[in-house]
Amino acid sequence: MNRPVLVYADTDGRIIDWPELEMVGRSGCRWHRLELGQWIPLPEGSELFLLPSRFPVGFSKKQRRFQVLERDPCNSTRPVQAVAAFVAPAHTQTYSAAYATSANAPLLPLFAYTAVGWHNDRFVTAAIRVDDDERQDFRNFDLRRIERNAKNRMKKESHNRLIQHLGKCALAYGCPAARNLFMNRWEAPLPTSPVCNARCLGCISFQDRDDLCANQERIQFVPTPEEIGAVAVPHLKEAPGAIVSFGQGCEGEPLLQREVLQRAISLMRSETTRGTINVNTNGSLPKALDSLFNVGLNSVRVSMNSCRPEYYHAYFSPRGYTFEDVKDSVKVAKSHGAFASINYFVMPGFTDQRDEFHALCRFLDETALDMIQMRNLNIDPEWYIHAIQAKTAEKVLGIRQLIQNLRERYPSIRIGYFNPCLDAGAATGAKSP
Repeated sequence: MNRPVLVYADTDGRIIDWPELEMVGRSGCRWHRLELGQWIPLPEGSELFLLPSRFPVGFSKKQRRFQVLERDPCNSTRPVQAVAAFVAPAHTQTYSAAYATSANAPLLPLFAYTAVGWHNDRFVTAAIRVDDDERQDFRNFDLRRIERNAKNRMKKESHNRLIQHLGKCALAYGCPAARNLFMNRWEAPLPTSPVCNARCLGCISFQDRDDLCANQERIQFVPTPEEIGAVAVPHLKEAPGAIVSFGQGCEGEPLLQREVLQRAISLMRSETTRGTINVNTNGSLPKALDSLFNVGLNSVRVSMNSCRPEYYHAYFSPRGYTFEDVKDSVKVAKSHGAFASINYFVMPGFTDQRDEFHALCRFLDETALDMIQMRNLNIDPEWYIHAIQAKTAEKVLGIRQLIQNLRERYPSIRIGYFNPCLDAGAATGAKSP
């Protein structure tokens, strides 16, 4: 079989393919050869990262073993670096990048590092598309239009701090949700909380470690209900597939701002019944969530890295709540007849462990969940496994098999990536009368 070959970066940052070694993937602490069907062309909008102080690993068919590539085959006096892919939204990684880490290597920044190789004159990666929704496909973004609309709206609504914040998210950080807001379509973000009641290892908006930086700036204020409404109401009334979501990567825990969210949701629903109002949350405050459903919230997405409490607590470091509260939040949503998802952080070699699968099944049976969003965990894979003290000796299902098992066992539960628009009229593009 013609398998993909290894790619590496030379000292000038050039990415080079080396046909003497096969591309290899990582699952937990193990390296794996890729079988037919376990790679796809690198999706448009993906990025390639060079991994400092990490040597690429390939498989030598001649020697029938894995091999660490430490020197450049084109110039043996020069070292090399491993390469990983940060795959585009809607795709879930099935293998992490395979590499050998040098002593005293720095922690990798908070991104997901997916295996990447070269096959038939193009980059390929170990991932699977889990959602057909194109809302964050790179080809659908008109960057000139986004810049024009964002700047015009920031100027026109200069008094609205939330618009100013979201303009920066779209223009400086390239946030797909903020970009869609300024293209007047699909899911728009409503960050509200500068504080949090968890200390997630991989928090992308707040880090107090000296050796790890947050990827983006956390919102520094709590917007008023009127500021939120000025963003949300026009979007709900006009946008095709209209969704507005509290709880973004640039904030803490939105349920800590319950009163503001209550008033904002009431304001939105006094103006329009169109579209979907969603909250992305850690699920720590089921009573607060209950109050939001009482005023018009439509859906909730609860983030978790594991359905095993010991690993959940090790990653989230919750302050004043437990994993039982997380389950109760999903149950609260279902008691209101609302739509409930989990934002399930995927790490190959951990998420697909059999014990984790069984724990997830128990969670699904107990909560009557509607959807699992398979999101890649943005964290240094080796550090993550070590930090949560995960056992990795057991044989795993594989991410693809995990997804297949879930689809067969729970055919009514959606497997995807994005919060769905629950309003059929808005989904078809009909505007509010």
